[in-house]
Amino acid sequence: MKLNVLKQDGSKGSAVTVDDTVFGIVPNKSVVHQAVVAELANSRQGTHASKNRSAVRGGGRKPFAQKGRGAARAGTIRSPLWKGGGTVFGPQPHGYETKMPKKMRRLARRSVLSQRASDGDLVVVDEISVSEAKTKNFTQLLSALSLEGKKICVLVSSYNENVFLSARNLPNIYVTEATSASTYDLLDCEILLIEKAGLSMLNEQLMVKS
Repeated sequence: MKLNVLKQDGSKGSAVTVDDTVFGIVPNKSVVHQAVVAELANSRQGTHASKNRSAVRGGGRKPFAQKGRGAARAGTIRSPLWKGGGTVFGPQPHGYETKMPKKMRRLARRSVLSQRASDGDLVVVDEISVSEAKTKNFTQLLSALSLEGKKICVLVSSYNENVFLSARNLPNIYVTEATSASTYDLLDCEILLIEKAGLSMLNEQLMVKS
């Protein structure tokens, strides 16, 4: 399968050949859904907490005598029935980690990439680079590629400080290394902008080897 490659100025470059098992399969929507659910669950910190009656400060002394005042008996002011008392069955810290087989995770990413290529939402550039870490430089790059105002996931071959710093103040622009992009990253955008070298690395990583 061949994909067209653009230069940074927007002019057409030479085409690049990619593996059909990565960019030309029938998308498996069920696996994509499972992958997204797992990734979002794994991103949760799980640090929410509330204090039960043993964790609330104070309340060690019995507030009043068991009998004689005509009121219900009470052993502590930190009872859940009292104002300022502990919480019954409140949230407690726990993990949300969801495991998913490696083959399914890769199939999910291949499915999204194939769908993007089929819909024409995949833009390949020979190189993504800016001379200085300025937002204006990255804006000019997007303008040359006619991608202004789009929600874009930019996949680069390796960490480039100028590119990351230039794009971080732009709304709806997310830059990450191609081999580190998750299924959710590939889905949560209108356009996938991929550097040619990053495309080759992604193709090598996800291709089905016989």
